[in-house]
Amino acid sequence: MARISRNFLVTGAAGLALAGCMTADAKVPSASTPITPAEAQQGAQAHPQLLAEFGGAMSGSQAAYVEQVGKNIAVQSGLGNARESFTVSLLNSPVNNAFAIPGGYIYTTRQLVTLMNSEAELAAVLGHEVGHVAARHSQRRQKAATKNSLLGLGGALLSGLLLGDSGLGQTLSRTFLQGSQLLTLKFSRSQELEADALGIQYLGNAGYDRRAMGTVLASLAAQNALDARLSGQNASVPAWASTHPDPASRVQNALAKAGAAGTNSVSNRDTFLSRIDGLIYGDDPAQGVIEGSTFIHPELRLAFTAPQGFYMVNGTRAVSIQGQSGKAQMTTAAYNGNLETYLRSAFAAAGGQNSNLAPQTIERTTVNGLPAAYGIARVNNGNSQVDLVVFAYEFARNSAFHFVAIAPAGRAGTFNPMFQSMRRLSATEAGAVVPRKLQVVTVARGDTVSSLARRMAYDTAQEERFRVLNALSSSATVTPGQKVKLVVRAR
Repeated sequence: MARISRNFLVTGAAGLALAGCMTADAKVPSASTPITPAEAQQGAQAHPQLLAEFGGAMSGSQAAYVEQVGKNIAVQSGLGNARESFTVSLLNSPVNNAFAIPGGYIYTTRQLVTLMNSEAELAAVLGHEVGHVAARHSQRRQKAATKNSLLGLGGALLSGLLLGDSGLGQTLSRTFLQGSQLLTLKFSRSQELEADALGIQYLGNAGYDRRAMGTVLASLAAQNALDARLSGQNASVPAWASTHPDPASRVQNALAKAGAAGTNSVSNRDTFLSRIDGLIYGDDPAQGVIEGSTFIHPELRLAFTAPQGFYMVNGTRAVSIQGQSGKAQMTTAAYNGNLETYLRSAFAAAGGQNSNLAPQTIERTTVNGLPAAYGIARVNNGNSQVDLVVFAYEFARNSAFHFVAIAPAGRAGTFNPMFQSMRRLSATEAGAVVPRKLQVVTVARGDTVSSLARRMAYDTAQEERFRVLNALSSSATVTPGQKVKLVVRAR
């Protein structure tokens, strides 16, 4: 959670479902249908807001490399002036995501790039997003979204490669959509299939191994399953499965669509690995880090611990806390020194169209030396009732933070341990936060999967993480001279 401004699009994306493949080649739009001035203007207006929402655009050689691959694959779309018309951004975000908006704006997060294992896989992901732009999927969904009172036109701009669903009730959904990075606008199955087919076609036209779409799907499926297991979620039935096929079920379809590798097709694996060496992996300390069940922000100098059985997702604007018995966010807003006014404003913001939402009472307290206040409102949510809790803390005269939590009526106490865990971070604790980064190493004689995995900067599931990161099956071994990725602490 970085320091945030107030004007952002309603966006988000932490799910792990890559779009699928059609059974027949899609038609590439002709060069007679270039990006229009209106589309370019629409994308240009949204671009700065999306950069801010997803941690900002990275710069340097790694970002330049991603841009180069993206523009090279965009040329295959047949859109007029494709190389000049597309803007490709590498985002400083710890979630696995890629998306596009009208006007030729293509995005991938650094975290998704670290999961890839070849330049062909990078081209596959970016080609999928180019396909969304070429097929004008955002424009079609934008028209449909005008009828959607929760997302509106801002959310309709996103052409998501990776999809998720926060699962919140309609009454309070907007609160948890803003900045949580937990929901990307859903596209129809046929649109996702079409974009995937176009991406595979672009791969072949550019000389890449068309099977890369299937292999990156396999890595996403493996990462999805591992993340779910480590966070205690049920990986067998993801929330988005009813409308979007999960990556595990689509790997074989993608590989079948791609066919056998061509004699001249390339993957550029070693080149890719050398170019992404050193990328930040996971949370950037400037946005706060999640260590186990604790969130630590060294710059904002705060820390808190999620309740047992809950997991966290760190977004640019908020930290989201998810569990079977409720959901919450920790964020901030403008503060004028009056904690009660701040609390009431947070309730009003949570209510959205129900701007009269207010707590039944406001209680003042102190938590670990921090002045605090909290309130509860009971809200009808479809056929049931839920309790909405706002718990706010004053850190300085002009600085406050708060949780917004939602739970079934009478069960908001689930979050009490988290509310009581909020504390100031000492200078020593803040200085001890060191980011993780990707390190590409060459397997030496005597190295094994087990020995290499022990070098991973994690206390748990080291070998599982290593295998998923390097697309190694449970029985695969490593050989001397092979390049592999590790996650280590930055020095």
